[in-house]
Amino acid sequence: MSPQQSSADDLQEKLARAALAVQNAEAILIGAGAGMGVDSGMPDFRSKNGFWGNYPLLNGQRIDVLSMCNPEWFRKDPQFAWGFYGHRLNMYRRTPPHAGFEILKKWSIQCSRGSFVYTSNIDGHFQASGFAPSKVFEVHGSLHWMQCMAQCGIGIFSADKTTIDVDETNLHAHGALPSCRACGAMARPNIVLYGDDGFDSTRSDAHLYDLKRWISGLSGRRVVVIECGAGMTIPTIRDFCEDTALNLKATLIRINTSEPWVPSGAISLEMGAREALEKNRREDT
Repeated sequence: MSPQQSSADDLQEKLARAALAVQNAEAILIGAGAGMGVDSGMPDFRSKNGFWGNYPLLNGQRIDVLSMCNPEWFRKDPQFAWGFYGHRLNMYRRTPPHAGFEILKKWSIQCSRGSFVYTSNIDGHFQASGFAPSKVFEVHGSLHWMQCMAQCGIGIFSADKTTIDVDETNLHAHGALPSCRACGAMARPNIVLYGDDGFDSTRSDAHLYDLKRWISGLSGRRVVVIECGAGMTIPTIRDFCEDTALNLKATLIRINTSEPWVPSGAISLEMGAREALEKNRREDT
């Protein structure tokens, strides 16, 4: 048997194991990192090449992603801050989620105990795919929600009716910038920024509470943890998925193109999220 044939047989065996686990699952925990959105055509913002490629102006100014993800930009240059985040929000709105999201939703509906999403992404694509917002915990918040920078007490409010005109030649926002509905002060995205002591975690805290309550009711149940595109640079998603799988004696399926390593007994699928989920769907039929 050639090495290529052996590798193909090994992949088929893993896909079959994964499909069987999904078929028998009573509940599915979905962990999603930046790699989940790449198959929709969005850049991996933790990748320097992806960042430079989508924001060449920042490349020319020698401003990196870590520097941009700082709340101070909304104070010292709000047009630039909202140019960056407005561009991303516009991109998320016009980019449809890939087919893998629909596959995960279908599997979730078939589980008697349903599913929950634990994601570091701020794009809102799980909700856009039909997942109940109350069943999605966004670790870093969401670009589709805003908060008042003056902290006037209004709380978190939706960005759904907010439009941001961005000049893509210089990545600056033009016209009226997002403002607080109550006091008129500058608004900012309800996302966690670096060195951020102003993030309003009310919405995230509520969803985290719901997630923990859901997990607490899964003892003794057949649970599958499906982790998609979560890297090791900031291993929040990977750690949570591994720990939850261990505590619940669940099957961990890790889908990752570049960092596919798994604990003993887990299933590693070294491919993109969409490809892996579509292959598992075929195995499942």
